[in-house]
Amino acid sequence: MTDHAAPVPPDDHSRALTIARPDQDERLPHIGLVGDTYTILVNGSETAGKYTLIDMHVPPGGGPPPHRHDFEEMFTVLDGEVEVTFRGETIVARQGETINVPANAPHSFTNSTDVPSRLLCLCAPAGQEEFFTLVGQAVATRTQPPLPLNPDEQKAFIEKAQALAPQYKTELLPPPGTTQEKQR
Repeated sequence: MTDHAAPVPPDDHSRALTIARPDQDERLPHIGLVGDTYTILVNGSETAGKYTLIDMHVPPGGGPPPHRHDFEEMFTVLDGEVEVTFRGETIVARQGETINVPANAPHSFTNSTDVPSRLLCLCAPAGQEEFFTLVGQAVATRTQPPLPLNPDEQKAFIEKAQALAPQYKTELLPPPGTTQEKQR
């Protein structure tokens, strides 16, 4: 430590303790998105915008398509496992393991097993929870899957996500092996 360190600011009594109980608290938003269910445990308004914490229920075959964003994202696998593709390389993250995805790096993950996986996702700074809320659909519980989308609904979802993504410093990437991806 140096002698020039700034003092710790005083306690901000306008901010309250946050307790998240994802299986009991009916106030927590559960959002169905790309077949997964994301529960917003702690949102940016509760952390002065510093981070958001999301409980992710990822069924077999679930997980987001390739994307990147201008914020840090960390996952801890609570149950199961996921295949994580990071800059074109794929690894398996298993229960108890944590990975950090640096800002701007292309990535995706998939649950390639036959049992659900559960991840704890931290995004810093906050904002990703707002994007999820705007493009996803509300579901009743932490493990309830979103309703399947028909082709017209799927097209509308993709268009909405692509339109909103830049506002949330996110870029949706083409799947590997497509013509668009090869031109990047």
